Amino acid sequence: MKNRIFIIGGGASGMAAAFWAARAGADVTILEHMDRVGKKLLSTGNGRCNLTNGYMACHCFRSDEPDFPMKVIEQFGFEDTIEWFSGMGLEVKDRQGYYYPASDQASAVLDVLRMSLKELGVKVICGFSVTSVKKTSHDKWQITGTYKDKSGLSKQETLYGDCVILATGSKAAPSTGSDGSGYGLAKSLGHRIIDPLPALVQLRCQGNYYKQLAGVRTDALLTLYAGEKEQAKERGELQLTDYGLSGIPAFQISRYASKALEKKKRVVVTIDFFPDRTAEETRRFLDQRRKRFPERACEDFLTGLLNKKLSMVLLKLSGIRLTEPCRNITKGQMDHLCRQLKEYQALVQSVNPFSNAQVCCGGVDTRELDPKTLESRIQKGLYIIGELLDVDGICGGYNLQWAWATGCLAGTAAAHSDTHKRRKS
Repeated sequence: MKNRIFIIGGGASGMAAAFWAARAGADVTILEHMDRVGKKLLSTGNGRCNLTNGYMACHCFRSDEPDFPMKVIEQFGFEDTIEWFSGMGLEVKDRQGYYYPASDQASAVLDVLRMSLKELGVKVICGFSVTSVKKTSHDKWQITGTYKDKSGLSKQETLYGDCVILATGSKAAPSTGSDGSGYGLAKSLGHRIIDPLPALVQLRCQGNYYKQLAGVRTDALLTLYAGEKEQAKERGELQLTDYGLSGIPAFQISRYASKALEKKKRVVVTIDFFPDRTAEETRRFLDQRRKRFPERACEDFLTGLLNKKLSMVLLKLSGIRLTEPCRNITKGQMDHLCRQLKEYQALVQSVNPFSNAQVCCGGVDTRELDPKTLESRIQKGLYIIGELLDVDGICGGYNLQWAWATGCLAGTAAAHSDTHKRRKS
């Protein structure tokens, strides 16, 4: 007899779980509260969908249980992902280790998933909002939810299955359907929830200069401090906005800002605009430049080195009068300028909300799950996957790889679960 599996959530991890469970012979139904599955998938990779990454290491994933993510990824890595999608008819291309569909269309990824699920006989029920999940006295799973009938009236329905896979996503990007409802379901089933916070998100900073810097893009090294302790360091293309910091390096360190701010700690990001030079080398370089161009106006002192808008702000913050010739820059002003170039201080007041975040940090405590199967250690026959867990990856395809890997392991394990044998005995 086939295991009857209900997957709550039709995002990337939910569809992956459905594929592997159905392929293993289970009777699979996806319950999706939106009007269609995979909506968030369409927005990944700026609409191109960075499927996975050729480099997998522990530091690419963050969790309160640091070893947990790689225990999962080692069972279903990027090569498995590529082979899986190729088997569904999707060709991929390698861009320096970042893998995308050959068509550069996220819709192609969703299309092959939906076609494959249909071919495997997976049932998809959209517009179904799950309100409760619980075990019956007969060791069955009871899923209760609401939906609207053809006349638009809200109705309640109760379904029964052998296994349940929670794949509801996090609170990030709620416009795509991630409403955080899965946290309540997991908590009702006895699981601990580590407070979900925005991650891979912009940083809002204190200061009057950011409006002048809006639109600037520059290579920089960012170091985040919580209190006096260094928490994270990232280099890449920094994007300055009218409220603070954006771009990949800001996204990568944002989860640490979220965590520290939640604990009421002072969060500062130091920005090194000359990351290829030491402070001593930068100072010598600036002194030599002043000697080479003594008659140039100070407003042009950094022309050719940095974005003009950024140069103007850093010079002003150093107390340098823009109309003066460079020869008039004092030693003290040069010291200040060197510090601004190498250790610009951005005081972080907050991170942008969940609506701007790509993922969340926090979620279901992974210590309560078996990393081989993603099965709950608290409730037999319950599996929890994807963004609902306390695992968040860095930019570059890691969060989708997490979705594919957890979906595969949970779907396969649920299909082979011995719930029927246990009930008969």
